[in-house]
Amino acid sequence: MAVSRHTRRMNLIAHGVGLGFALFSVLPIVWLVITSFKTEAEIVTDTITFLPQSLQLQNYRDVWAQSNYPSLMWNSIVTTFYTVTICMVAGSLAAYSFSRNAFPLRRELMLFYLVVRMFPAVLIIIPLFLILRTVGLLDTRFGLSLAYASFLLPLFVWMMKGFFDAVPPDLERAARIDGCTRIGAMVRVVLPLVKGGLGACAVFVAIGAWNEYLFALMLTSSAGSRTWPVGLQMMVGEFQLPWGLLAASGVISILPVVALFAIVQRAMVRGLTVGAIKG
Repeated sequence: MAVSRHTRRMNLIAHGVGLGFALFSVLPIVWLVITSFKTEAEIVTDTITFLPQSLQLQNYRDVWAQSNYPSLMWNSIVTTFYTVTICMVAGSLAAYSFSRNAFPLRRELMLFYLVVRMFPAVLIIIPLFLILRTVGLLDTRFGLSLAYASFLLPLFVWMMKGFFDAVPPDLERAARIDGCTRIGAMVRVVLPLVKGGLGACAVFVAIGAWNEYLFALMLTSSAGSRTWPVGLQMMVGEFQLPWGLLAASGVISILPVVALFAIVQRAMVRGLTVGAIKG
């Protein structure tokens, strides 16, 4: 009986702590959504009100009609698509090579990938700026995607290597005996078995590229390649801070991420748990 009471007490504490962290994480997002429906007079006031007097969509209309926000969103979509594609193609090949081949400096190269992730992104902006300017890709969406991939690809390789390690090599040997090449065995046999992990890694890369601000600020200068985080910063003037427009822009910006999670959440959870339990 005492053990049962102790267990229930610990469960209540655990649930209370979890609920507290959930509220701490969700409440700012809820406040952002509510603010997007308020007028400027309701936002900038001495008396803070949680709910608006009436729901109005003027902030969303102004963002979509008066600003360059649709173009910013499209630039972010294209840049994110390029980044995910680069990481999926190059990262899958690299991770497969690390998983299946033993070559000199293999361990050191994998550790180098981790070291790259430890460096602050600001330290590699100048080299990336010079490289992209030299090859003519500065202030382009593809060039920005390459910059994103240079920072996100090591994480993708590390994660995908773990998924490839969970696939028995005997399956590939059987496919090669049947006439498949090494790449053919990877594409036809291994990748279908780790598609959940591939989707999970792609989602992480997509979120990182979608929300990235520093590279987009330093490596783009025109409206044709500028992404939405930079566009939000451009809305802030020296003597003006349009809270309603910023809130509406933020809500619009998180909708694609929410939709992406809703579509791939099952595959993502299944991919993250591959190899967690053996036997």
